[in-house]
Order: sequence, then C-alpha cells, then structure tokens
Amino acid sequence: MPAQRILRFKKEYPTLQPKEPPPSLLEADLTEFDVKNSHLPSEVLYMLKNVRVLGHFEKPLFLELCKHMIFVQLLEGEHVFQPGEPDTSIYVVQDGRLEVCIQDADGTEVAVKEVLAGDSVHSLLSILDVITGHTAPYKTVSARAAVPSTVLRLPAVAFQGVFEKYPETLVRVVQIIMVRLQRVTFLALHNYLGLTTELFNPESQAIPLVSVASVAAGKAKRQVCCGSEDRLERPLRPQESCDPDRGGSRAAAPGPLLKRSQSFPLPSVHEEILDELGKAQAGDQAPFAPPGGTAGATSDLRMACDRARVLLHAEERLGSSVASKSKKNVIVADTPSAVFHYSETNLDETVSSRKTDAIFRAAKKDLLTLMKLDDTSLLDGRVTLLHVPGGTVVSRQGDQDVNILFVVSGLLHVYQRKIDSEEDTCLFVVRPGEMVGQLAVLTGEPLIFTIKANRDCSFLSISKAHFYEIMRKQPTVVLGVAHTVVKRVSSFVRQIDFALDWMEVEAGRAVYRQGDRSDCTYIVLSGRLRSVIRKDDGKKRLAGEYGRGDLIGVVETLTHQARATTVHAVRDSELAKLPAGALTSIKRRYPQVVTRLIHLLGEKILGSLQQGTASGHQFGLHTAGSKWDSGNPASNLSTVAVMPVSEDVPLTAFALELKHALGAIGPVLLLTSDNIKQRLGSAALDSIHEYRLSSWLGQQEDIHRIVLYQADSTLTPWTQRCIRQADCILIVGLGEQEPAVGELERMLESTAVRAQKQLVLLHREEGPAPSRTVEWLNMRSWCSGHLHLCCPRRVFSRRSLPKLVEMYERVFQRPPDRHSDFSRLARVLTGNAIALVLGGGGARGCAQVGIIRALTECGIPVDMVGGTSIGAFMGALYSEERNYSQIRIRAKQWAEDMTSMVKTVLDLTYPITSMFSGAGFNSSICSVFKDRQIEDLWIPYFTITTDITASAMRVHTDGSLWRYVRASMSLSGYLPPLCDPKDGHLLMDGGYINNLPADVARSMGAKVVIAIDVGSQDETDLTNYGDALSGWWLLWKRWNPLATKVKVLNMAEIQTRLAYVCCVRQLEMVKNSEYCEYLRPPIDSYGTLDFGKFNEICEVGYQHGRTVFDIWGRSGVLEKMLQDRQGTSKMKACDVLTCPNASFTDLAEIVSRIEPAKVATVDDESDYQTEYEEELPDGSKDTYADFQSAPAHLGSDSEDEPSLRHRYPSLASPNCPAVDMLTKMGGAPHSDAP
Repeated sequence: MPAQRILRFKKEYPTLQPKEPPPSLLEADLTEFDVKNSHLPSEVLYMLKNVRVLGHFEKPLFLELCKHMIFVQLLEGEHVFQPGEPDTSIYVVQDGRLEVCIQDADGTEVAVKEVLAGDSVHSLLSILDVITGHTAPYKTVSARAAVPSTVLRLPAVAFQGVFEKYPETLVRVVQIIMVRLQRVTFLALHNYLGLTTELFNPESQAIPLVSVASVAAGKAKRQVCCGSEDRLERPLRPQESCDPDRGGSRAAAPGPLLKRSQSFPLPSVHEEILDELGKAQAGDQAPFAPPGGTAGATSDLRMACDRARVLLHAEERLGSSVASKSKKNVIVADTPSAVFHYSETNLDETVSSRKTDAIFRAAKKDLLTLMKLDDTSLLDGRVTLLHVPGGTVVSRQGDQDVNILFVVSGLLHVYQRKIDSEEDTCLFVVRPGEMVGQLAVLTGEPLIFTIKANRDCSFLSISKAHFYEIMRKQPTVVLGVAHTVVKRVSSFVRQIDFALDWMEVEAGRAVYRQGDRSDCTYIVLSGRLRSVIRKDDGKKRLAGEYGRGDLIGVVETLTHQARATTVHAVRDSELAKLPAGALTSIKRRYPQVVTRLIHLLGEKILGSLQQGTASGHQFGLHTAGSKWDSGNPASNLSTVAVMPVSEDVPLTAFALELKHALGAIGPVLLLTSDNIKQRLGSAALDSIHEYRLSSWLGQQEDIHRIVLYQADSTLTPWTQRCIRQADCILIVGLGEQEPAVGELERMLESTAVRAQKQLVLLHREEGPAPSRTVEWLNMRSWCSGHLHLCCPRRVFSRRSLPKLVEMYERVFQRPPDRHSDFSRLARVLTGNAIALVLGGGGARGCAQVGIIRALTECGIPVDMVGGTSIGAFMGALYSEERNYSQIRIRAKQWAEDMTSMVKTVLDLTYPITSMFSGAGFNSSICSVFKDRQIEDLWIPYFTITTDITASAMRVHTDGSLWRYVRASMSLSGYLPPLCDPKDGHLLMDGGYINNLPADVARSMGAKVVIAIDVGSQDETDLTNYGDALSGWWLLWKRWNPLATKVKVLNMAEIQTRLAYVCCVRQLEMVKNSEYCEYLRPPIDSYGTLDFGKFNEICEVGYQHGRTVFDIWGRSGVLEKMLQDRQGTSKMKACDVLTCPNASFTDLAEIVSRIEPAKVATVDDESDYQTEYEEELPDGSKDTYADFQSAPAHLGSDSEDEPSLRHRYPSLASPNCPAVDMLTKMGGAPHSDAP
C-alpha cells in the first residue's frame, strides 16, 4: 500500500459498458400478416384476422362457418350493398379497395372508411339482429368498389346453424358483441369524442304490460296498476325524454343511499335486494347450485361467466346467497323508509300481500315474454320486486355489481357524467315495460351511466348471478336481452359501427410506419405499443410507450400529416380503429366534438412541453399519453413478469413480498403455472386453448391494477407465456452470489424480447452493502434499469410452499412498510415513484440533512435521489446509507474537514486554471465515499455536471461516485474541471446549467419530485447608473463615507450571474410545474463557505421541514402524493374495476375443470426460523399442517378483506385468512355476490 502511494498507482475499477437497446426494442417486424406460410387458406385467415368475434369459436366451428363463404367479383363503381338491401353479411376484401359511405339527412353521401385488402366491412350489431331474428335493411350505409375488387362474403345466417348445434357458443358470441359495443364503440365516442345523448335512442321501447294491466283491471281502483293503459301506450314526447320538471340536462342529485364503510360506490338498492334474498332463502339449498354436478357447462359459457365476473358458488362452498356480503366490507345500515322488498318466499309477511302477490306474479309473466323464456319456473326465487321513493339513486356510473331492472310502474331516469365536467346529462327514461342495466350484466364491465328514480318507482330486479344461472339453463335468453340493448342504441351509433374496427396486433407487428399516410386514429384497449422515431442519420430513438386507454396517431390524422413515428406492438394488443373519414363525418354532424379534440390535442402539447429536453435520456421509456403521464417510464404498466437468474433465488417469496407491497396501491393478482393449471385445467397452456387463455389473461388485466407473472425456472410454455404477456420483465438475482447469467436468460437472448428489462438484486438485511453491480449489468444485454432490494429475513427462509403461504398470510394482515425496498419497487412499477432532488448552494446545503431527517420522521418515502453540487454530495450519502444518524455523522465530519485552513493552504497552486489544485478536495470527497460506484447505491441516484467540452448538461447514473460528486462541486476559478474517466470531457459544477434538476427526475419516471433549493438569492434592487459607468466614480462612492451608497455589480459578480442565467430559467420552470413540491428553508443569512455552522444550519432545515411536512399532512398534499397515479385519471376510472377489494367466483372454474387440482407436497422443513414463526400461537402451528388435505383454491385477491384483519383466526372458519391465502395461491375464488 505505501509503495502504491509513492508510485501513485491507481486502482482500476470496472465501468459500465455503454449498450444500445437491442433492435427488437426499437424495430417492428418487417414481415406483415403471413398468409403464405400458414396451413389455413388465405381467405380463412383474412376472415379470422378481421372479424374479432370469429376468434372466439373453436376451430371446428370456425371452419364450419367458413364453408358458407362466397366469393364476389366487383367492377369499379359497383355496389357491394346499398340502402334498401338486407343487412345480413360480413364482407372481407381479398384484393382491391372499397369505400364505405354514409348518407346524410340531406341525401349527400360521405365516405367514412376506405377498406383495403385484408380489411372488412360489417356491423356486429347487424349480425346480432340476424341472430335474434330482427333482420333489417341498410338505411343509410352503402359500400362500393373504388377499383376492381374481390370480396369474401360470409352470410350471418351461417351463425344460426352453428348456434342450433352449440347453443352455449351463442352466449359467448353475443357477449363479445356487447363487449365490443361498450369497450370499443362507446369508449371511442364517449370518452374521447365527448358524445353522450347522441349515443342512445330516447324513444320508448316498452312492451305492453298485459298481465299487470289485467290484474289491475280486476281491482276496484285502477290506481293499483303501474299506471293507466293510456300512459303505457302513449309515445314519449321529446320534452319528456329527460327530467319532466327541469328539462334535458341536469345533475343526478344524490338521493337516499345506504351507509357504506368503503369510499367506492356500490348500488344502494342492490344491497337491499341481496339482504332480502338472503332472508328469503335462509336455510334453503344454495340458489345457484349447478344442476347435475360440474360437467354440464361448456367452455363458451364458462368464458362468458368469467368475462361477466359472475359470482357463483360450487361444491362444498355453496351457501346462502348473502353469505358473501361479509367479503365486501359493506354495512347495510339505514334503509330508506319507503323501500319495500317483495319475493315469493316471504310474501305473506309483507304489507298488502294479496295485491302485491298478484302484481308480482303478473309482472313476472310480462318479464317472461320480454326475455322469451320457455320455462316459467326459471324466474322462481330469482326475481325481487322493489319499490323506491323519488330521489333514490339505484345504481351509480362505474358500479360493478349491477342488476337487470324491469320497470313495473313509475320511471327510472338514466344519467351520464359529461367528460371533463361535473354535470350529468339525462340520456333516456326507462318506462314501464322496459329493462335497464342489461348491457353491464352481459359484459361484466362497469356501468356506464347512473340510474335514478326521480319519482316513486316499482321494478323487478334480477342480479347478475341470478341472470347467469337462468342463462345456463336456457342460453337463448341472451337473444331477447341483447336485442333490448340494440334497440336502445341510436341510429348514429349503428352507422359508426360500420366504420369502427376492432383489431388485434401481434407482438412485434407495426400498427403503422413512419411516413405512412395518416388515415385513422387508434385507441389501445389492451396490451402495449411503442413509438419509435427514425432520425435523418438513420438512428432510431424511443419516442413513447402507450398502454390501455391511450389515444394514438390523433395529431397526424387531424393535421393530415404523414406519420411522424413508427408504432409497433410490444406484446399482443387489442386496438379500436377510428378512420379519418368517420371522424370528419362526426365533426360535421356534431360540431361540439371539435372542442373535445382541441382539448385532447392541448393535453398532448402540454405533455410534450413539460417533458422537456431531458426526455431523450436513455434511462427512461417515455409515454406521452397525457399530461400526467408524460415522461413516465412506468406509465400504464399492466403486467410484470418475474424470472430468476438461478434456482437459488427465492422467487415465490419474492413474488409474494412484491404482491404485498403492490396491494397497498391497487388490486394485484399473482399468477404461476400451478395456479393456471389448477384454475383452468392442466391443458390450459396447450396451443389449442391459446385464444381462450389470452382472453382470460386480458380480463385479469381489466380488473386488476397490475398482474404479476411468476415464471418457471426453465423455458417452459408458461415461462414463454409470461414473457409474451409482460410489459416489464424483472430478472431477479442474489446480490451475494458471483455475477452470472442464468440459463433461462441465455435462452431468451435468441428471442426478440420487446418488453423493458429490469435487473433486481436481493440482499440480506445483515449482509454487506451492494457491490460489483456493474459486472452483473455488463454480462447482460441492454437493461432499462436495476434496483437493489434489502429483503427481510423471511424472504430467504427455506420453507415448503404450505409453510411459506402460512407465513405470508400473517404478513398480509399488516400493511406494508412504505419505506421498504419492496414498496419502492412497487411504486416504481406503477409509476408512483417519489424523487428527492437536492440543489446546490455550498454550506447552505447542510440544511438538506435536517430536511432528510424530517422526511423520515413524517413517513415520506423516497424512491430516487438526484442532486447538483452540494446536493450531489448529500444525495449520495442518503442513497448509500440506510439510517439518518450515519448520514449526519459523515456529513458533519466532512463539513469540519472543509473548515481546515491547513489543507486549504496546502492545496493552493499557481492560478492559471484555478486557485486550488483540487487534490485536497479530491481526498476529502474520496475519504467519504471510498471506491463506491453509483450502481452500488441502495436508492437510484443521479448527479448533474456541466460538460464544458461539449457545452451540454451531463446526467450521471453510473460510474465512480466520488469523481462525479466532485465534478458536480467544481466551482469555476476555485477548482479545475474534472476529466471524465470515460471520454476525457471536462466536467464542471452542475449548478451552472441545472442547479435543481427536478425535470431530470421527472424524465426518469418520478410522479412527484420534492425539490430542496439552497442556492443563493441574487440582489435585484440595483442602482440605475444610466448609459455609461465610470470606475473612478464607483471608487469615490465606496471610499467616501459621506457619499450615497450605490449597488453596482463588479466583474466577478457579472461573470457569475452570466454563468447561472440558464440555471435560473430552469429553476423557474421547475417551481411552476405541477409535479414538483418546492422547498426553500430560511438559510439566506448563511454564506457559501459557512461549513463551521453545520449544526445550526442543519437544525434550521429540520425545523423548516417539519413545519412544511406537517402542513402537507393536514392539507392532503401528502395523501395525494401517496395515491396511485391512475386513481386521479377520470378516463381511467371507466376502465378499471370500481370495487377493487371485491373478489368474484368464476363459473368457468366451477363447472369446467379439466381435472381436479393437484395437492401440494410438503417438503422437509428448514430449521431456519423467523420472527413470524415465533409470533404464531402454539395451536396454530400444527393446524396448518393439514394443508395437503385442504382443497386448493386460487383467485383474484383482495388485501383489504375483513377476514385479513384478524390476528390469529381459527383455521376452521370459512373466512379464515389462511384459507383465503390458499385461494390466492391456487383454486377457485370466493363468492362475492349472489
């Protein structure tokens, strides 16, 4: 060691090798839809590619449909169809080009869609009309050949033949058509174009209540009936189509509601329905017990129930319909006094039972007619009659648990919230003889409007579970119900349905390419897309990523410019396609759409501006989906795959720990290969079930905030599925092991993986600090980032699966520690990261140490740290140390070292470049950080320097920590520039270019940035000395004690201000940004070199921080900071499950198991115990050993369930947390609604 010092040998440390993203990340596949290499005929492939509903048929059924296809040759100008002809077919262009036109009210034709080879012309609503037996002719839509063309025609009657043989398939197809109507048509027209009343037909669709009327006619007073016959048959006048008293547009005022213990909306009256059904059926057999065991239903009915999120009990878990109410954590408290319930089983106990009995039975007969039910007993025990007083809100927009309501008397008004407004508008009025709520019941999607009784109203109610129970016995019931939905849709929607396309894009395929003509706009329904721009020099740069709900290509379409980027699918994705012609037609018909489009464009422009110049940084994958998302690399992540480096990695414990942390943010589901096989059958991963598995996994994305895919340790079909489904892949390794690349990773290198990759290294609590991270990274191909996680002891305990489940069940009873590294990973993955940015300011930066203490005491977590100058030093200490006391000790020691006059004098040199040589300053910084690399820090860290060689800002996220901290603190004139060891560029103080780099933190994915400014304040009250300035006059003013003092800058001050001009402008932008929380402690009285006042300055920062953070806590700033970013998005609220903590039972899993679930095998136990084992009562330890004999369960999980609140429950209880945890690990989920 002394010899090294004498000879001045330098120890070489490995540096991170710069790597470009792989071609698969930035390039779309060159091959398009491959027709030649497929074993299916080209016409069959075209049909399957374009008509999404056909993909839901089993292969034999689909091929049987294709037998009915007809080839049609068309000449230029010849019509495929025109108004007056029956609307009964699906058309797919094999070659040529078609134009689809809509006839306006004045008779002029407007082209709304250009159909090229491989595209289709059809309306699924028209197909549904044919299936339901209500075929209608084209009224305003026509299609003609723009050039000689060949078209494939599939008559819709072909569906009827298939449905006669396989009636269960009918349920699935009708449901998919309904899903398309709600998720594609209504999403595009309402959420993005702002249309409301234009989408629905306000005219009455009521059937005559013959049975009810006949009952009423036999009474002495006709008022007993639901209304006079004249009222039933009289057509609804336009002015009565909404609120009779106040006109068309009004807010749905809050009516009587039931008290709830959760903040999310639940249907008020529906809880009473459940309550009544529970009373009526207490002690009886389970109302939804599947007849004849579990072999009756087919996979089509299973998928339909799965999509609708139906809760049906099965086997030994069948019980009372109301038993699941405890899972919802809803308290049914004060019932409005005028709400009455009637059902057959307790009819004699109600008031006026005879009259009510007669009306109830008569209304059921009318409902049987409307639903076209053959068996009159299907409604027995499944219908409830309710009477609600005026002002009652029956269901709210966004509710998940929706019932079908059939109005018997009175009116139900249907309201919808306007986009970007707090005002509700009345869509239509439901009159006696009409149904409402059937669309949400059929699709399983949230309710898209609010249902309110403005006056007293009576109606029959069928719960979603009851309806699906009826449907299992008579599948054709969906036809009558679906037809009532189609009748309610406006003619405008029927027209646009021909223009809107519902398309699927395979992973790697291009949606469009840079330079293509902009002829349509896309909406992401599921999956993930990536936008890449090709520069003039041929290089490609990532422009953005898009997730569910994002709008793509709208700017180019509206401005008629060529595509500015290439957009391709990161994974298999579903899109809605809105052609430019249709958009133009809508704008002409409804001019208010233009305002909505301007609003959308404005958000995109603001997002681009706020993203700033730092958006090109390689660390982030930036999404410009909206103003809030701009620059966020984790924007709209829906799926995360977790795969191990080696078999030594405790992957199951890691996944459960991450799931626990993610549960604090939103609903999360953990899937493994065992889960899938137990839930969907051992053949679920076979290629024949490819489409169904993809559809089911897509549904899980719909109802969970994030889905975790735990891969196997080898490249199994499940591992390949995990990679294919992932938006982001976490590669998990053990930091204590030698850096290595796993076999699984090597296999992946040969495949085109387009998802982001993050390296996660696990460390023991008592283990050494991270090191050699750069070696882990250099061994791998491009990674978008890495994280170090300090894991609790339980993660490394060797346990069999049952014991692991038992332990984590107890862990799940407690909320996760928001300061833990797993919580940090959860926030990073969901785009909720909180960054701490520390500015430069010399000794005033000691106040940042006090603010860090206040942050910790107030419970504010930090997920990323960045800094400039003294902020780079303090931030590096915070990122390296895990406790505040060590941060303060090390910072104070360094501050005392800075006050040493001896070291200062010894470092003086001949001032050609600087006053000091920098050697003494280097040694003081190096003594603090030793040989630590930036990659080895616990918290992701960056520092800013000014590159005077390239005249640019440099952001350092890797390399020698002390060197880049020193470079960021190199004040011009005092210290020489530091030569970058990577490229030799000269680096100076980062404060010259960006003294408070909150914008850089934002571009790296932070949702909120806490920025602490300790810079000096410039004097702005300067003397106006005119056009010229004499130095002699200034000298006289300063020497003469009687002269008036003047404030004029000297040369050094002018140079300093010039150097900081860019920094000041940047600071003002940061302070005014919506993502930044700006703090400036009162430290102006301290000088830049007052390091001797460390304790005093630190205390000032602490007191200021405590005051500010206390105000944040009281004013809701802190709560908002910790909220999920997606929870603030109105648009997102329509797509996400509104009741995240309500689990559901899937009929698919009850009646369609391919084989019984395998029981787990208990391995030899480890002697390694944790604190959680020690806490377990003696009786509980042995109880859980019977895991092998317990039924396996699996389902969507809910961390907030009331059962999880018990510390040590009895395992015999049906609501036992351990049983619930098993549910999360492998079997059918619990029921949640009748």
